[in-house]
Amino acid sequence: MNHLEQFLGGDWQIRPAGGATGEAYIAEQGEQKIFIKRNSSPFLAVLSAEGIVPKLLWTKRLENGDVITAQQWVDGRELKASDMNRHDVARLLAKIHRSRDLLEMFKRMGNTPLKPEDILYDIQKRCEALIQSDEEMNRALQWLEENRPVYDVQEFVVCHADVNHNNWIECTINGKDDLYLIDWDGSQVADPALDLAPLLYLYIPSGDWHSWMQAYGLELNDALLMKMRWYMMALILENIVWCEKRQRSTERQEWTKKLRELLQ
Repeated sequence: MNHLEQFLGGDWQIRPAGGATGEAYIAEQGEQKIFIKRNSSPFLAVLSAEGIVPKLLWTKRLENGDVITAQQWVDGRELKASDMNRHDVARLLAKIHRSRDLLEMFKRMGNTPLKPEDILYDIQKRCEALIQSDEEMNRALQWLEENRPVYDVQEFVVCHADVNHNNWIECTINGKDDLYLIDWDGSQVADPALDLAPLLYLYIPSGDWHSWMQAYGLELNDALLMKMRWYMMALILENIVWCEKRQRSTERQEWTKKLRELLQ
């Protein structure tokens, strides 16, 4: 934090903003308050321009080579799991997936598309030690291999890739209600189902899928359902491996239960 304190000057009070990376800070000077992040997504300017994240104020490079960004501080709240059924969530995700400017920016930055075979190869490597002793994981991996989705890279979009409810922030600015999707560090160019699958499977009651997808702007058909099942099963396997490595047995059991339901 020393370089950041030197750059902003002694009048600013800086404290960590939390988060997994430890790269985010809140800076205050009198009544002024801003959100600062070190080495954040290079696509922040486009995301800000399209109203997907809070307004970008400035970007600076520090002497040590770090790039820091300052964004407007918003006094909002994270969405709860029960909020994810709202149609404004569907509309914002659709806006992101249909943004041509965002997609072109990603491509210019050399972002290679994340294809199903890439996901499958990564899972096979990571699951290698586990599938020998776990019959359900073995069955799931076999299902993924046999049902790899057909895709067209031209239909790939910018996916957030972590649509957890904690990353959705709602607030009121100048009397106007706004909804943002933050934390773009893991974003990918991929099939839209990469975002749609976890959002629907983890948050939306199955009876509401059709109406939610109508708000998103797509008809829910058998092909899309099959594709979402594939991406969800892949995500579950990734999470099981993640929990296993960190010895988080309770979470692992929860993901294993979800895998069992999906296999049935």
